[in-house]
Amino acid sequence: MEAPRERPDAPASAGPRALFDVSTDAAAVVSGHGVVLGWTRAAEELLGLPAAQVVGTSAARLLAMPGDPVRVAGVAERCRAGMGWSGRIRLRHRDGHPIDVDLRVSASFGIGGDECFLISAREPLRQWAAGESVLDGFLARAPVGMAVMDTQLRYVWLNDTLERFGGVPREQRLGRRLSELLPGLQAETIEGLMRKVLETGVPVTDYEYAGWSWADPHRQRAYSTSFFPLVDTDSTITGVCYMVSDVTERWNARQLLTLVNEAGTRIGTTLDVLWTAQELADFAVPRFADFVVVDLLEPVLSNEGHGAWLTDAGPARAKPVMRRAGMSSVREGCPEAVVRVGERVDFVPPPHDAHLLIDGDPILIPVLDPADDLWATEQPARAASMREFGLHSLISVPMRARNTALGLATFVRSLNPVSFQPDDVLVAQELVARAALCVDNARRFTREHTAAVTLQRSLLPQALSGGTALEVASSYLPADATGGVGGDWFDVIPLSGARVGLVVGDVVGHGITAAATMGRLRTAVQTLADMEMPPDELLAHLDDLVLRLSEERSDDGAEAAHRGTAGFLGATCLYAVYDPVTRRCTMARAGHPPPVVVTPDGQVSFPEPPPGPPLGLGGMGFEASEIELAENSLFGLYTDGLVEAAGRDMERGMARLGDILRRRDLDLDMLCSSAVRQLVPVPQPDDIALLLTRTHSLGTEHVVSWEVPVDPAAVADIRSRATRQVHAWGYGELAMTTELIVSELVTNAIRYAEPPIRLRLLRDSRLTCEVADASSTAPRLRHARSMDEGGRGLFLVAQLAHRWGARYTADGKIIWAEQEIP
Repeated sequence: MEAPRERPDAPASAGPRALFDVSTDAAAVVSGHGVVLGWTRAAEELLGLPAAQVVGTSAARLLAMPGDPVRVAGVAERCRAGMGWSGRIRLRHRDGHPIDVDLRVSASFGIGGDECFLISAREPLRQWAAGESVLDGFLARAPVGMAVMDTQLRYVWLNDTLERFGGVPREQRLGRRLSELLPGLQAETIEGLMRKVLETGVPVTDYEYAGWSWADPHRQRAYSTSFFPLVDTDSTITGVCYMVSDVTERWNARQLLTLVNEAGTRIGTTLDVLWTAQELADFAVPRFADFVVVDLLEPVLSNEGHGAWLTDAGPARAKPVMRRAGMSSVREGCPEAVVRVGERVDFVPPPHDAHLLIDGDPILIPVLDPADDLWATEQPARAASMREFGLHSLISVPMRARNTALGLATFVRSLNPVSFQPDDVLVAQELVARAALCVDNARRFTREHTAAVTLQRSLLPQALSGGTALEVASSYLPADATGGVGGDWFDVIPLSGARVGLVVGDVVGHGITAAATMGRLRTAVQTLADMEMPPDELLAHLDDLVLRLSEERSDDGAEAAHRGTAGFLGATCLYAVYDPVTRRCTMARAGHPPPVVVTPDGQVSFPEPPPGPPLGLGGMGFEASEIELAENSLFGLYTDGLVEAAGRDMERGMARLGDILRRRDLDLDMLCSSAVRQLVPVPQPDDIALLLTRTHSLGTEHVVSWEVPVDPAAVADIRSRATRQVHAWGYGELAMTTELIVSELVTNAIRYAEPPIRLRLLRDSRLTCEVADASSTAPRLRHARSMDEGGRGLFLVAQLAHRWGARYTADGKIIWAEQEIP
C-alpha cells in the first residue's frame, strides 16, 4: 500500500469539532492502541462490515496493505499534539476489493483515562473543502449533531450542530449531563437509552422525540437520535457516541397527516348538521387551535333556499346571515366567544364580506392586532376579546361543498404561543373540507328525510273511525334519522253492513321509495276493500300489484340492471274484517306477525291465521281464518319493529306486548301510546305502528231481518214491514226512501235471483238495507231510454242512497244500500 498522502491544506489546529462534523461520512472511534471502539452505519455501508465484526478488533486489518509504521506513528503524534490529520488512503472492502478514501483523523481525546481518535472517511468522488474558512462554513451548516459521552453520561466532546440544537454553549456542556442542561428534551428518557447501550453494548438507532429547547423556546422541535457504544481493546465499553438530526419538518408532516386522518373518523359521525359542526370545533381544540367557532348560513340550518348561496349564483349580500353552529375552547365555557351557539352572527374577518364565503381563499392573520382600525371599528367586541384573552393568531376558512357555500370556520390561538404558519392553513383547509362535505351530506339527508317523512305522514290516515263497531286508537313512530323513513302503514276502512276492515303492513326498505310504495299499497287496499273482497282474495290481488311494481322497477333502465338492483319490492300485510252483527273477525296475512287479542277478563292470545308468504313473491296462495270476539275485546295489529325493538326476540316482545295490553285502567288512546313508549323507549332504525281496537256488537235492537217469499205479491208486505221498522227507530224522514229502495232491491231479487232471499235492516252510524240471495250474478246499473218500461231500479237506488254495492258470500251475494241518518 502506498504511504498516506498528507494534504497540505489540512488545518493545523483542527480539533474534533472541525474534523468529524460531517453527517454523511463513515465514522469510527479508535483507541490509542489501534482498536476500534465505535463503528457507524455509514462505515458499515462503506466497507460492508457490520459493527459486530469490527468493534474490538484492530483497525489495521481494514487497510488494503500494511502502512509504513514510521509514517503511521507520525500521524499519531501529530494528532496527539492536537493538530489532526487528513489524507488519502486505501482500505479493503468486505468482499476484498480496495477502496480509495479521503481520511480525516481528529486530535486525540480521552474517555475514562484512555486515549481515543475520531476518524472519518469518504470516497474521493465527494470532494473535501479546500480551505479552513470554507470548511468551517460547511461544518456549521451540517444537519447532524454528534457528541461523545463517558460512562457517567457526561459530555466529553460535541460538535457545533449539536451545540446549536440545544442552545447551550459547549463550555457549559462539557463535563455535565444532558438532564442537568436540557430537561425539556426528554433528557431522562435519552439518558435511559444511553445507559441501556452502556449495559448491553447494543446500539439504539433512529429514536425520535419532540420537545422544547433553549435554541427555540417558542417552538417545539423534533429530533432523531442514534446511540452506539465505544469499546476499548479489552472489549470494555468506555462511553457512548450519539448522533442527532433535526427532523422537525418530517415530524410535523407526520403529525399533521395523523391529525387529518383522525379527523376523518371523528368528524361526521352523524347525519346532523349542528352535531357535525360541533365535532369540527371539538376535534380542533386543543390539537390545532385554542378557540374554534363554526358559523353556518341560515339556509343551511333551515334546509330552505338551497340555491341562495351557490358559489356561482352571482353577487352576494354585503353581510351574510349566519348562526353559530358550534364552538369549543381550551377555556371552560368559551368565554372568548362574542356570540353563543344558536345566535345570529355576521362575522367575517375585516375587511372581507360575503364574497369570502362564495369564492374567497382562506385567511391567515399570523399576528392579530386589536388596535388595528379595521378591528376596532368593524368588530369592537371581538377586539376587546383579543385583548382580554390574548387571542394572537387567526385562520378563517370558508366552508364550501358541491358548489355550495355553507359557512365559515375560524381557528384562533391564545395559550399556544406559536403563531399560525402557512402550512397550518393547509391543515385547516383539509379539516374544514372534510367537515363541509359532512355538513352538506347531513343537510341533504335532513332535507330528503324531511320530505320522506312529510310524504309518509301525508299518506297515512289523518283520522280513524270504526263507527259503532269499534273503538280505534293508533300510534305511529317513525324510524330514527339514520335508519331513514320506513314503509309501515295501517288503516281502518268502513265496509258495508256495519263491518270494518283493519289493515297493517310493512314495506321492505327505507327512504322515499318505501314511503311511496306504502302509499300505493294503502290506496290499493282501500280500493280492493271497497270491492268487498274477502281477506284472502284481497291479499292475492295485492301480491299481483307488488309483483307488477317490482317489474316496473326492474324495467326502469339499464343503469339499475348494471348496478345489480333486481328491483324487488317486498312487503308484509295483515288484513282483517270485523262484523259487529256476528262478532266474527275474518283475517289473512302475508308474512306478517299475528294479531293480539285480549278478552274482557284479561286473557291474552295471538291467533295465527295461516302464514302466507310476503307480498311480491308470487305463485303462492293465501288462506283466511275466522275467530269470534267477545264484546269489549281488545284486538290489536302491529308491525315487527314494535316487538323486535332493541334486538329482542320476537316471542319475548309479543309476550311483553300482551302483558302491557292487559291493563284495563287506561282508555284506548293512552294504552296505545303507553305500549309504544314502554316497548320502544329510544329511537329505533325501523318504523313502528300499533293499531288497537275495542270491539262492540250490534244487538237485536239494531238489526232486523225477514225471509222473502219468491212471490211478487210479497213485495208489498216486506215494504210495509221495513217502513214500520224505520218509523219505530225514529227515522220517519227516511221511510219513503227506504220504502223505494226495499221495493226495488226485493223486486230484482225475486225476478232475477235464486232463493232463499232475505231482507235485513241495520241501524248504526247509517241505515243499511241488505237483500241476500243465492245467486252469484252481479247486478248491473243500466241507463234506460225514455221509452223503456223498466231498467231504472238500480238507477233509482243509486240516486236515493248515500252509496250502494254488492258483496259475495259463500251462499251467494248481498246487494246493499246505505242512507245517511239525519
